Amino acid sequence: MAFYSQEELLSLNFKYIGKNVKISNKASIYNHDCISIGDNSRIDDFCVLSGNITIGKNVHIAVFCNMAGGEKGIFMEDFSGLAYSVNVFTQSDDYTGLTLTNPTIPDKYKLEKKAAVHIKKHVIVGAGSIIFPGVTLSEGCSVGAMSMVTKTTEEWKIYSGIPAKPFKDRKKDMLILEDEFLINESGK
Repeated sequence: MAFYSQEELLSLNFKYIGKNVKISNKASIYNHDCISIGDNSRIDDFCVLSGNITIGKNVHIAVFCNMAGGEKGIFMEDFSGLAYSVNVFTQSDDYTGLTLTNPTIPDKYKLEKKAAVHIKKHVIVGAGSIIFPGVTLSEGCSVGAMSMVTKTTEEWKIYSGIPAKPFKDRKKDMLILEDEFLINESGK
């Protein structure tokens, strides 16, 4: 995987770009001036990022992810991640047939839901999952592969399914490892 150099990243005029950020040169990124990326975060091949997006530190976005931040924004906190082919949407058309749909139609003829998505600290989203507008993935929750998250989750729960439902508590051992990591890595 080929990543942009630090010089190339700076030339793209992101709203903010941290230290040691790795972005594949095969990723498609739009609205650079609306996107902030924290230290040590990585975006892999064939991802598409657009709109307002804030990515924290030590975040990983795997191959083929789509993050459509739109006007309202996607906010990913530290140590969170998206596995392969995750889709995160902050806007959605009305599918009932009451209005017209798609971006070629003026707003007065359609009814889109527009709401921010928050992905809190230590959240991991499994491959092929979809996150809908207005959802908050609460701290420490995990979402199993191919799940559809339509509602805000509870902290430190494991979710799966269509629609995603909690089925088990998630362990918090990683919080001890986070402390150790931060102590050891801050001295470098």
